[in-house]
Amino acid sequence: MNDDDSKPRPWLGPLLKHFRKDLQTKEQVVEALQDAKDRDIIQTETLSMIEGAMEVAEMRVRDIMIPRAHMVVIERDAPLEKILPIVRDSAHSRFPVISDDRSEVVGLLLAKDLLAYCGEGAKKDFDIRDLLRSAVFVPESKRLNVLLNEFRASRNHMAIVVDEYGAASGLVTIEDVLEQIVGEIEDETDVTDGTQILKRGENQYSVKAQTPIEDFNEYFGSAFSDEEFDTIAGLVTNQLGHLPKRGDEIHVERFVFKVLKADSRKVQLLGLRMEGMAEDGDDR
Repeated sequence: MNDDDSKPRPWLGPLLKHFRKDLQTKEQVVEALQDAKDRDIIQTETLSMIEGAMEVAEMRVRDIMIPRAHMVVIERDAPLEKILPIVRDSAHSRFPVISDDRSEVVGLLLAKDLLAYCGEGAKKDFDIRDLLRSAVFVPESKRLNVLLNEFRASRNHMAIVVDEYGAASGLVTIEDVLEQIVGEIEDETDVTDGTQILKRGENQYSVKAQTPIEDFNEYFGSAFSDEEFDTIAGLVTNQLGHLPKRGDEIHVERFVFKVLKADSRKVQLLGLRMEGMAEDGDDR
């Protein structure tokens, strides 16, 4: 037991007393938690995390995975001069390595393993096969709470998601799972606070969902109306006809929007490509 475990928690007694009711369904538990928040026994953030943890137990990998089309991958036979720009531009730390078939992942490449081949005194003979790490494969149907436990036990940070035929259909990271509980986790690869639209590659962008339509129009030269909706999230939600969830995709004029991050309450981050262009970006 650490020191924090021994400290009294003023909110714990009232909360436990609150739960002495005969709660038999998830809905009753949620109602009791909401009542506890209304009585200032727990904070809004605490309620959101508890609800997120309850949802994770019911969600499956397919619900949050990054689809194969949005994975940044490295080709097994690619030369170093082709690999380095991909690593630099994406700013990811781990990359699925594929064979000739994009659905076949043969291993993982860690960006840090390329340091020996950069700068003065770099190694001359490069063979990506010498750097490959084993990939972890999980089925689309695996429950998120089970996957989180496996991530913690194995200390892996990424898993390749496979369909019923064994082909790679996407990827999932430990951050993706944790975000379902604690909300969006900002890191160095996300769109920064001062940036609403980030170019990821040719005709590939990441767009914060709360980007005002006026700013979006100015950036892309589009003419979306802002009379009904103030943000791109409103536009996408209206076009979909339901609350967006991760993986949802919608074509609007010359744009293809892909929901990259969303929780049970709102969409947070969108992927964007120009219609008809190749899908070669992601957000991880």
